[in-house]
Amino acid sequence: MRVVNLSGLYVILDGDALRGRSLPDALKAAVDGGARLFQYRDKSAAMREAYRVGAELRRAATSFGATLIVNDRVDLALAIEADGVHLGQADLPVEHARRLLGPTRLIGLSTHNVEQVRAAATSGADYLGFGPIFRPLSKIDHDPVVGLDGLRAVRQLTTLPLFAIGGIQAESVPSVVSAGANGMAVISAIWQAPDTAQAVRELISRIATAGRPAR
Repeated sequence: MRVVNLSGLYVILDGDALRGRSLPDALKAAVDGGARLFQYRDKSAAMREAYRVGAELRRAATSFGATLIVNDRVDLALAIEADGVHLGQADLPVEHARRLLGPTRLIGLSTHNVEQVRAAATSGADYLGFGPIFRPLSKIDHDPVVGLDGLRAVRQLTTLPLFAIGGIQAESVPSVVSAGANGMAVISAIWQAPDTAQAVRELISRIATAGRPAR
């Protein structure tokens, strides 16, 4: 499996946020803007439908040289031969997911506070998601907002790549990078924009030019 750069823009493909647009079409539009790291997330689809869509996304991602990670479902990640899985705190423990996925597939883990980041630092995860940094626009039932101060605090606890998530817009990118994020996972700033590819280009450009903190 190729080496994946675990930084920069991480695009969440969530059908609920696409307003009827197909997920493969959305992936292509984001790829046109320069995105290469994606997560397929569907909290409600039956397994057969999730497999159908996931397999289509896997084929599209492969054709574009993009990385596709599946949210929550280790079985689905295996079935579609995804590049990895992103787990929540209530999902299968990282060590068990690793036994199933093997050593080469990626495993990400969502974290929301200092205690979870401390525990995750030695879990065997390849990267961490942390947030919500700001109030999410795509999710009503979310964990407490941690803010930039929360991000700064956990940056000191782990050397793992850290993706900030939650309410991140283009104008907030410099402050999120300065607080210690290696990258950011984004939903609304892309899928609510009138031009997906242009929104992706702007986010990638801002991430690339944002000054990183001294470590």
